[in-house]
Amino acid sequence: MAFDILSRRNKDREKYGDRVPPGQKVVEDWPVLTYGGAPRVEVKDWELRIFGLVEEEVRFNWEQFTGLPTTKVHCDIHCVTSWSRLDQDFEGVSVAELMKNVRLKPNARALTIHCYGGYTTNLLMTDFVQERNLLAYKHGDGPLPPQHGGPCRLLVPHLYFWKSAKWVRGLEFIDQDRPGFWEQYGYHIRGDPWKEERYS
Repeated sequence: MAFDILSRRNKDREKYGDRVPPGQKVVEDWPVLTYGGAPRVEVKDWELRIFGLVEEEVRFNWEQFTGLPTTKVHCDIHCVTSWSRLDQDFEGVSVAELMKNVRLKPNARALTIHCYGGYTTNLLMTDFVQERNLLAYKHGDGPLPPQHGGPCRLLVPHLYFWKSAKWVRGLEFIDQDRPGFWEQYGYHIRGDPWKEERYS
């Protein structure tokens, strides 16, 4: 069985080349992996809070947030549990657009992403402020499904997908990188798929 899985991953690497990181297999479905139950967040109750090392705290309700200019991103996604899903289309507010509304303090070096349901993850500023990163609320032809992070999730396609936190509700800017939920339980502090940074 282990040999079959390894053979499948090697074939996917041969077929798709560098699009598929080491140790990954390409899937057609979209597995749902969540610690605990998926929170149900109504858009009328949704809020994004931006705080921490900022000159002034910023808050968006759903109407304000979806009124910001949008960006579409076509990308591949890679889960730490070894599946990859290719040619995915997301739409939402780019990190670059969002950050036009935020004045960071000079010592902001990283951030903690806070989510409905209590989940957190961490990113360095250099990984957060990337051209293809979004706060996504659409996938394919419709709204982002709740089981995949709707109404809004972070999209960080260059890192393992646990960094693309579901059900985002807050961005806390901090002066040094600190582990989030899974990072405290042995996941890698950064999570680069091409370096197989799965676990610490």
